[in-house]
Amino acid sequence: MSINNSYFNRNNTIISNSFTNTGRNPVMELFYGNGNIVNPNGFSRFIFNLDLSLLKQKYSDGTIPPIDCNPNMKHILRMTNTSFFDRDLLNTSASTGRLRATSFNLILFRIPYRDLDSNQPQYWDEGVGYDFADLLSEIPSDKNYSNRPSNWFQTSGITSWEEPGIYNNLNNGVFNYNDLFIVAEQHFEFGNENIEFDMTNEINNILQGFTTNVAGWGIAYQPQVELLSGTTGTYEVGFFTRHTQTFYEPFLETSFNDYIDDDRNTFSLGKSNKLYLYIYEDGDFQNLDNNPVVTIGDGNGTPIVGLINLPTCRRARGVYEVTIPPLPPGGYKVPCTFTDTWSGILLNGFSLPNVVNEFIVYPLKKSIQMGTDSKEPSIYGFDFYGIKQDEQIFNSDVRKVGVVIKKAYTTNQLQPYVDASYRVYVREGSTEVQVQDWTKINRTPNEYYFLFDTRDKIPNEYFIDLKVLSSGEVNTYKKTLKFLIVNKK
Repeated sequence: MSINNSYFNRNNTIISNSFTNTGRNPVMELFYGNGNIVNPNGFSRFIFNLDLSLLKQKYSDGTIPPIDCNPNMKHILRMTNTSFFDRDLLNTSASTGRLRATSFNLILFRIPYRDLDSNQPQYWDEGVGYDFADLLSEIPSDKNYSNRPSNWFQTSGITSWEEPGIYNNLNNGVFNYNDLFIVAEQHFEFGNENIEFDMTNEINNILQGFTTNVAGWGIAYQPQVELLSGTTGTYEVGFFTRHTQTFYEPFLETSFNDYIDDDRNTFSLGKSNKLYLYIYEDGDFQNLDNNPVVTIGDGNGTPIVGLINLPTCRRARGVYEVTIPPLPPGGYKVPCTFTDTWSGILLNGFSLPNVVNEFIVYPLKKSIQMGTDSKEPSIYGFDFYGIKQDEQIFNSDVRKVGVVIKKAYTTNQLQPYVDASYRVYVREGSTEVQVQDWTKINRTPNEYYFLFDTRDKIPNEYFIDLKVLSSGEVNTYKKTLKFLIVNKK
């Protein structure tokens, strides 16, 4: 599984019945209850929009497999709670004096269209405000307060929300809570949990063109919480916004299956195997017009019943995968050479000849070791190409990182089949902040590699660990690769 991160291109916290704008605040504060000028009565809602341009590009050019071949693709909205790092902050007050909220639900909703017309999205401006309260009477030089749109009433300088606050939680307005499209809902027991809204169906519909003209989404308490009366104070929960100066910028994490696990050199009887076809044009991966089909032939070239015109999936850009079920009984004398014929190959409207490849079928016992002795775990060494140690990389690069896996303390004993994974993280002091969880390294007949896309990474110093499974033992190799991603101006 690989990931793509999509970041916010605007966000704002709107306050009930107030013209206050907080678009530039590095923290969004969702609050409810009673208070004073600093902790106003009422409640707030957070609105945001996502820059999905890179995600759409990757889906369109085939970097991300189509949804029908990638059913486990997930889109998770992640926002870091400002109280996440210190459990001692539980059941205390925030710096604003508001009490920290606990035991509540937040909803994620789509900003509705104007007049319920999908061609009339309610586009809105982020604004230039920072403070949640107007303190000019107390601090004349305070210029961080703004009532310029967007806010509770206005989307821009000349347009307003169809319903103030986007929707009416009493269900007696122009657009009501009952009419909202709720994308997801999350429970917060302690109030220090991070936001992890599942937006999979919502984003998949956008990628496939079923949902269009989306002007953004909002996060709010349930109406029952917003309408609580008789509270003795104001309660809040805070999350970092896109203007944070920390590494914890909110984002949409898309995880998708582009893993290549090519069995051409290790094809065995008695189990499912995968084969791949790699399409290049002038050295670059190229997608076909449609998915080819595959027929498996025996040692005489005779098509095998049940393995004719097998369907394929595009696993990555220019890479097509066929899963071959266990070979039917046929009295095959193995090892022997079989063929895989790829047909129906159409590129840019031109029909291309069938591609016929060969692979050796081995007995299952070749991949299974049985005996009286246990197998010692293997120790590995690694070399990389594609990224140099301590290299500075522009955040516009996409690198193919080759991993040479060899037996430790040797120079040339390369390993033909290794269950290896990598993870990516940054460091903040002694803390490792995960960027990408453990992901299997692609295995082809001639190399191990993974693609590293810097375009969706925040400039920082990055580290890569490797993990290898051997004889039931998991060995992690720390900081095998370190590099710096920098802005390209």
